[in-house]
Amino acid sequence: MPFTDIGETGYVHGRARVYEHGWQSWSPTGAYALDATPPRPADATIQILCYRPETPVPGGVFQGEGLLAIETGDGAVELWSAPSPLQVPSIRARREGDRLVVSADGQVRHRRVEGDLDLALRVWAEEIAEGYAPEAFPAVPPMWCTWYGYWDKVTEADVLENLRLADRHGLGADMILIDDGYEAGIGDWLDPRPGFGSLERAVGAVAETGKRVGIWTAPFLVGHGSRLFTEHPDWLVRDAYAGHMWDQELAVLDVTHPDAAEHLVSVFRSLAALGISHFKLDYLYAGALAGGRHEDLDPVAAYRRGLELIRRGAGPAATLHGCGAPLLPSLGLVDIMRVSPDIAPTLHPKSGDISQPSQLGARLTGAAREFLHARWWVNDPDCIIVRPEVEARREWAAHIAATGGLRGSSDPIAALDPWGLETTRRLMIPTATVPS
Repeated sequence: MPFTDIGETGYVHGRARVYEHGWQSWSPTGAYALDATPPRPADATIQILCYRPETPVPGGVFQGEGLLAIETGDGAVELWSAPSPLQVPSIRARREGDRLVVSADGQVRHRRVEGDLDLALRVWAEEIAEGYAPEAFPAVPPMWCTWYGYWDKVTEADVLENLRLADRHGLGADMILIDDGYEAGIGDWLDPRPGFGSLERAVGAVAETGKRVGIWTAPFLVGHGSRLFTEHPDWLVRDAYAGHMWDQELAVLDVTHPDAAEHLVSVFRSLAALGISHFKLDYLYAGALAGGRHEDLDPVAAYRRGLELIRRGAGPAATLHGCGAPLLPSLGLVDIMRVSPDIAPTLHPKSGDISQPSQLGARLTGAAREFLHARWWVNDPDCIIVRPEVEARREWAAHIAATGGLRGSSDPIAALDPWGLETTRRLMIPTATVPS
């Protein structure tokens, strides 16, 4: 849909700010002065991977996905937002003289809140969550994750070593999450990578200790190098390009195709049968990409159906943990949500784009979305990494300590020095159960 002007507001020069809410977990989010330049994608691939692909932002314009808030500088906030998680317009503001003119490419709700931006965001989050989010959020125990220590070269032996070390050092990890690297290909989630070892044996060893087991998938992605891509081209969304990662082009699983839908349910049913109860669902943006589907559903509706199919396979008691996920369309369908870009051992992103892995991007966007915790889901600010080579590790630890969300260590435990061990032990507590 084309953008249409829907309202305007005055503002106090030098005091007004515009809050842009990003499309998905990794999309930059924050409040910016009117003369600031908000973060924008470094290249076309990052636009797909980390921003809203179909609505790139023109120069000189502010844009929020499902929410744009203007702190006018006179003690009030003007909010323009989606009417529900089922419809998520892009909303823009541009300066025209002493006014900010607001436009959108879909239906928008407007309200004025007397007070500061933090209050307005909390009020908005509670209102839109009504009828979708649960009334209460149980505390989630801390975990240990393979990713930031072993990347996609993780092995069964790495999992078992850190399982032992977590107990030896009293880190309090109630769950072990096996991240990317166990699988043979992107889309082939039940086929183990030969170098990993046995997924069934690793899961069993963790479960025998009484800990929960988690697994990583990117359930809506199909790598061009996968067996799924070769054997079932009819299961793919036509003309949907999900970007380039893992040294290959990425296609999208069409969850509206009956056979593809049954396959998706079967994958998660099979993983649950191994004893896995926590499912980290990554790169979920792919499920909401536009393209030709077997059934004529709009991208947001197709995305929500995909999450419902995953829940059917994983079971009602499973924990669904979103990442790289469209925020508003996920409301009511996931239990935990990453609310920032990935952390990294470096302070600044290599590209200068804070949607990319870095401590700076994770801190800025995570803090700007803290208001969602225990209102929509349990926030995931990303993992605790505090080994000696991590830049600004004390600042990252302080950021984690200030959040109410999920706590998860992802250092190779043997690489931690005394300060790193003590800090990890201190931070590994259950999540807060009340909103921030």
